[in-house]
Amino acid sequence: MNANLSSTKRSIKNAVTAADSGPTGDRVKASTDTHIEAQIDSHADTHAETTECLLVEAINLALHYEMAHDASVVVLGEDVATNGGVFRATLDLKQQFGAERVLDTPLAEGLIAGLSVGMATQGLKPVAEIQFMGFMFAALEQIICHAARMRNRTRGRLTCPMVVRMPFGGGIHAPEHHSESTEALLAHIPGLRVVIPSSASRAYGLLLAAIRDPDPVIFLEPKRIYRAQTQQICNDGTALPLDTCFTLREGEDITLLSWGALIQECLQVVDQCAEQGLSVELIDVATLKPLDMATILQSVAKTGRCVIAHEAPKTGGVGGEIAAQLAEHALLDLKAPVLRVGGFDTVMPYAKKEALYLPGVTAIKSAIEQVLAFG
Repeated sequence: MNANLSSTKRSIKNAVTAADSGPTGDRVKASTDTHIEAQIDSHADTHAETTECLLVEAINLALHYEMAHDASVVVLGEDVATNGGVFRATLDLKQQFGAERVLDTPLAEGLIAGLSVGMATQGLKPVAEIQFMGFMFAALEQIICHAARMRNRTRGRLTCPMVVRMPFGGGIHAPEHHSESTEALLAHIPGLRVVIPSSASRAYGLLLAAIRDPDPVIFLEPKRIYRAQTQQICNDGTALPLDTCFTLREGEDITLLSWGALIQECLQVVDQCAEQGLSVELIDVATLKPLDMATILQSVAKTGRCVIAHEAPKTGGVGGEIAAQLAEHALLDLKAPVLRVGGFDTVMPYAKKEALYLPGVTAIKSAIEQVLAFG
């Protein structure tokens, strides 16, 4: 296997000889609460073009950029090469970088994850795609038992710089196993980062950071908003920080926390509340593991109230972890109980009843009104 990997690495270097290597620049090391350092480029490409992108196109743009500037990056998964992925997130990568760097795999999630672990420990940076989050369970042994433990198992001798991309969540009228939101399961595992973008710009910047991170990152893509709206993306290779919340709207009366596709509904709620004279601070959590509790605690200290909204089932969700930490560290700042808005404790229903399952504007606004009315 080592010989095959060495051959692959040599082929990769030959395949990108003519590629623009770009400025490497200095590296800025961002410490995290797990004492693991992520390397993020500090210098942008000054000649970069700005492009109007959908979220799925921003992911494609980030993959193109990193593969052009880092010969060790490879992409693998079901239908990612010739077809460009089921959602076309990997479109044209094979044409530009060749079949030795963009690999179509069998329908075997365990193989995809296991191969990625092997590649990552031998100097490559695999970006693996699990076609839908509901298909990940066959891959969990490799992700949990090997990728997440590699640094600890080898006492730092080996790291595992791999990214596992997974479209997740409901809202596209998909069949069974295609609409899961089981991010809490992954966030429970030591050694994994769990990252969820909620817009095109954050998808671009966070994916670049995830690929450059020396440890495994689970990158969950909210497929319901893959093509919801566009943003201007400067394709300069600038990464956004991992392990950091993003404050999308500042407010004084209440803090609203969410992530992924539900950020769109939260933005609508913030606008409706503003029309009624209510000031809502909206925070995109973005990285679910490790949590940026410093930003959340600072916001709640200011507003005194908090609502957490997520699409996943309410029981055992990440919202419960955030609420528990608020109870531990911000109890004296709270003026009302923390309320959670989540999915039901059922399997995601089929298309006809999918809208009844997904939390929406009405449910989120009702929770805000309840919290504001307390006391």
